[in-house]
Amino acid sequence: PESTIHPDNISATCGACHHGIEERFESSVHWVERGSLDDHEYPTCEDCHTSHSIARTGEGDFRLDMMEQCGRCHEEESNTYFDTMHGKFSRLGGERAAKCYDCHGTHNILPTSDPKSTLGHDQVVATCGQCHTGSHRQFAGYLTHATHHDPDKYPWLFWTFWLMTGLLVGTLVVASLHTAAWLLRLYLTRDQWKPLKAAVKAQPGQKLYRRFTRYQRSLHLVMLLSFFTLALTGMALKFSYMGWAQAISWAFGGFEGMGLLHRVGAVFLVGVVIVHLRDVRLKKRESGGSWFQFITGPNSILLNKRDIGEFVGSMKWFFGRGPRPSYGRYTYWEKFDYFAVFWGVFVIGFTGLTLWFPEFFTHFLPGWFLNVATIIHSDEALLAVGFIFTIHFFNTHFRPDKFPMDPVIFTGRVPIEELKHDKPDEYRELVESGRLEEHLVDPFPKGVERTARIFGFVALGVGLILIALIAYSMIFGYR
Repeated sequence: PESTIHPDNISATCGACHHGIEERFESSVHWVERGSLDDHEYPTCEDCHTSHSIARTGEGDFRLDMMEQCGRCHEEESNTYFDTMHGKFSRLGGERAAKCYDCHGTHNILPTSDPKSTLGHDQVVATCGQCHTGSHRQFAGYLTHATHHDPDKYPWLFWTFWLMTGLLVGTLVVASLHTAAWLLRLYLTRDQWKPLKAAVKAQPGQKLYRRFTRYQRSLHLVMLLSFFTLALTGMALKFSYMGWAQAISWAFGGFEGMGLLHRVGAVFLVGVVIVHLRDVRLKKRESGGSWFQFITGPNSILLNKRDIGEFVGSMKWFFGRGPRPSYGRYTYWEKFDYFAVFWGVFVIGFTGLTLWFPEFFTHFLPGWFLNVATIIHSDEALLAVGFIFTIHFFNTHFRPDKFPMDPVIFTGRVPIEELKHDKPDEYRELVESGRLEEHLVDPFPKGVERTARIFGFVALGVGLILIALIAYSMIFGYR
């Protein structure tokens, strides 16, 4: 007890050189509440600063290391901290993200009920304002250590999480059952599509049907690149506790570089949607009809009455109760993918914009909405990545009659015999209208087509690897 570094004496010993530290520390909650702890378990100088490896707070990895130091005593708070955006940013090496002492202070930590606390009612706005210029009372209502596991304390977060989880599981389960039934039917009818696949390969150099224009392919390419950028950077943030996520962050130049890429990807994806909507408007004007006629027409890419019939017909075909439907230009699963892009861009885009500019949006939204937006943004993004890299990949590339890849979205060209089989109604309409010939083009040079296929395989590979990493993280590393 008489030792200069005994817990009762160490603050005075350190204070002999570090003037003013002793007085501030002994007024903090760590010192004041020491009487309620046995065997001097309250923290002292060396618990945070160590003894023989003291580092300057502004140098090295002190800002990253101190989170673990606080977590040795405040385990529950540490766990909830790493569930927040601040914590996730920090796991990926974001030194500028708020750490424990940025909000709670260092030698002057006080209960939030104390008016002098940095998180007290009169101080919290200024504390948030250290990082968030434009901080205001409603913005400071963000729930810093909130968790979706507590339905009594945080009901909005709890029910939002389970709503999004239900949407994620429900969508993937229904889509997977559809995929399984389709896969079974393709296996049972392999004698119908295998000869066609072989015949197409045996006729190189033949005229091909131009299904997608250069403009459409270019738009899809920009969308693909922006989506992959968002998927890689977004999933790295969601699973920031995994080594592979931290490796992705490092590969993109650290958290700051990854954050910049994520925002650039978002801007490009929204730009694709805006440009596409402009093109839709021009096509409607060229059609000369009303919006109702344009939307419900036979070649509309929006879901309509025809798709209900094709869906029912497909279910009958899957289970051997009827013939394969005579699909037109766009099938119901292609239209669902199209709708999903707009749904995802709206939901993920709005919540992402809210998280990008939280000070602005909390002028008319409560601070806790940022917590809700984080859950929606994260889980909707997980649904998008999971659906695209499994169900969409199967529908377009991995189903047996297209395996290992359908290059049409990259080349825009499809063999006539394949069009007859896949889209018989579209082929029939082209023949009857006499417009088939005007859409026939020569195949791409071998080198160009090979490049397109290589790019496609790389994209497929990256998507499958990311899905495998996500599955591994959710099964073995979930926190």
